Amino acid sequence: MKAGDVSIEYLKDSNMLFIGGLLVAIAVEHWNLHKRIALRVLLLVGVRPSLLMMGFMIVSAFLSMWISNTATTAMMLPIAHAVLQQLQVTEARAEERDFQTAAEDNLGFELESKEEITDEKKPDTKLQLENGVVQPQVTQESMQDSWRKAMEAKYDLLTKGMSLSVCYSASIGGTATLTGTTPNLILKGQMDKLFPENGGVINFASWFGFAFPNMVLMLAISWLWLQFMFLGFNLKKSFGCGLKSDRDKEAYAVMRGEYKKLGGMKFAEGAVLTIFILLVLLWFTREPGFIPGWATVLFNKDDAFVSDGTVAIFMSMLFFIIPSRLPTFGSYGFTEAGKMIKAPPALLNWQVVHERMPWNIILLLGGGFALASGSEISGLSKWLGESLAPLQKIPPFAISILLSLLVATFTECSSNTATTTLFLPILASMATAIQLHPLYVMLPCTIAASLAFMLPVATPPNAIAFSFGNLKVVDMVRAGFMLNIIGILCINLGINTWGYAMFNMGTFPQWANNTHSQP
Repeated sequence: MKAGDVSIEYLKDSNMLFIGGLLVAIAVEHWNLHKRIALRVLLLVGVRPSLLMMGFMIVSAFLSMWISNTATTAMMLPIAHAVLQQLQVTEARAEERDFQTAAEDNLGFELESKEEITDEKKPDTKLQLENGVVQPQVTQESMQDSWRKAMEAKYDLLTKGMSLSVCYSASIGGTATLTGTTPNLILKGQMDKLFPENGGVINFASWFGFAFPNMVLMLAISWLWLQFMFLGFNLKKSFGCGLKSDRDKEAYAVMRGEYKKLGGMKFAEGAVLTIFILLVLLWFTREPGFIPGWATVLFNKDDAFVSDGTVAIFMSMLFFIIPSRLPTFGSYGFTEAGKMIKAPPALLNWQVVHERMPWNIILLLGGGFALASGSEISGLSKWLGESLAPLQKIPPFAISILLSLLVATFTECSSNTATTTLFLPILASMATAIQLHPLYVMLPCTIAASLAFMLPVATPPNAIAFSFGNLKVVDMVRAGFMLNIIGILCINLGINTWGYAMFNMGTFPQWANNTHSQP
């Protein structure tokens, strides 16, 4: 390929969409809006271990739909650990009070007994003491010691479970939106490149329609599995019935204290939230599929002038224009002394963006598109696709499951971005070679690339949880192996039910006949 052709691949429309999404994420983090959302939801959920785990998983999944999985995990884990520490401290205090009360009762009983005993009986008392019949102190200490050990073991297990639940739900949540994680955008970019006449089959609304129900299903089953592994399956004890105990109330008070520390909602937070909601609404209504969207009516009658990337960049541009404080009377212009009053800073400035923008990921995305283009023009993709042609003899659902397993295994030891970049062009060629709808294999494999649950090195959220939660590799492998299987089965259930109807998987589309994009 010529240098000019390669360079064009590095800032495609998908990359601009990614940059817009990251600018929104940076604004949300910069004004601490994510912490407010997290604590608010946890106050609604309560502090029972099962409900707490469910609360953390729902919040992590929701946040990672919009901000990066790594940022979500890094933000949620300290909150999770603070809450668990408080639960442990309050439980220890309550238990200490119980032991003291019991010890005082025993001591009173012992003193009464001593007064009644005559001198002749004293040797018997000594014997009783030696035989351990009346040994309140020793018994108390040994009981307290064994209780403390049991308590530590319980909270060690709970910490492991909570750390894993946060990092896993961040990875699962990222699959629900097109901008949630990089592989989703790679799929969109590769589809537009390999099948230029696909008519925008993958956009924000169509992706959400397929991936969101799948994410909810995966999250619910994952919660059940983590609940079973780390909390046992005593539903009555886990969910709790009746009134809250003192311990629950104290832990709840800590979360409320944290929330109060944030103070009232500032103008800047409100502005960021408004832009964020507007962006999501514009993405959904741009081209919903079942009715003509605003972009189709206003701009895209003849050609695709406005894409999801256009919306993302336009809305994120507002962060650099809208001030972070509401202008008040006399806050602009000059003072009586003739000194100029500085305007309040904008919601974002380039310094903040420059520090937090992961430029390496943007280059990695571009490099992936360039690599795909090279393998397509050189004929490598076609050759690999044709060499997989014997798969035609296998039923399509089995092909999808096998390839999802292959990708999920591969992504454990390489980045999900590299995995999707490598596999998608090959899968596209294979699908056209065996006359199968390209999305039938490309869509499950894209989501399977995010199922990196088994190793700490598989994805940054896993590494953060590993450094935080006293985890061993074997804990992650045990919990993650089952989650990988659950994930692959959920994805393949989705692609054969609502996904099958949504994308009309039963027919080989006309646009897939033209495999080569224009260089």
